[in-house]
Amino acid sequence: MTNMALDANEEPGQDNTPSTSTSAVADAGAPARPVNQHTRRNPPIAGEAEAIAKAQSGDARAFEDLYSLHKRRVYSLCLRMLGNVAEAEDLTQEAFLQLYRKIGTFRGDSAFSTWLHRLAVNVVLMHLRKKSLPLVSLEETLEPTQEDGPRKDLGARDLTLSGSIDRVTLERAVENLPPGYRLVFVLHDVEGYEHNEIAGMLDCSIGNSKSQLHKARMKLRDLLRSGQRKEAAL
Repeated sequence: MTNMALDANEEPGQDNTPSTSTSAVADAGAPARPVNQHTRRNPPIAGEAEAIAKAQSGDARAFEDLYSLHKRRVYSLCLRMLGNVAEAEDLTQEAFLQLYRKIGTFRGDSAFSTWLHRLAVNVVLMHLRKKSLPLVSLEETLEPTQEDGPRKDLGARDLTLSGSIDRVTLERAVENLPPGYRLVFVLHDVEGYEHNEIAGMLDCSIGNSKSQLHKARMKLRDLLRSGQRKEAAL
């Protein structure tokens, strides 16, 4: 089996993973995504199908090829969910160990990268549960808190953040979200999972998921505004 250590020269944020966008921050609530959302976000990669078939037959070199194709995106996913480089590296390795054991169960019902990302998400969630960290705040509701200000229409677009925000700034702001907010934000706005899927993953209600996402976007806007004010003051 391949040595799956991440290259020390590889830095997070330099991959082709779909990045968070200002639309995710600006939208107080995104419309329902089409069924093939994950396939569109994670299209097949050239040579991937052949590597999968060979890896399922026990070809170690083919598994190395799959690792090379997907390691950066899995690492980016783990880092976004955890906000900790060391933990993200460890769980990236664990995700590929799980893949090595379970690749024979992949049947092609979804894109391979979608299936692999869900496996990685489950690895991260299991890690968080073992640490006894709450995945969501169960007292959260859709009612606004004082810090949120007046209740917004969750289907309306908020244009208070205009213009483009560079990817590095946005990634750093996401890393600074509270863990529960960051988790739901990454799963919904970055990975494209629906609220009913997230609720199943986190063992919470759909309402909790929607509330956490709404508050995550509010907090993210505050972090970005704060960063813009600091830059303007320099």
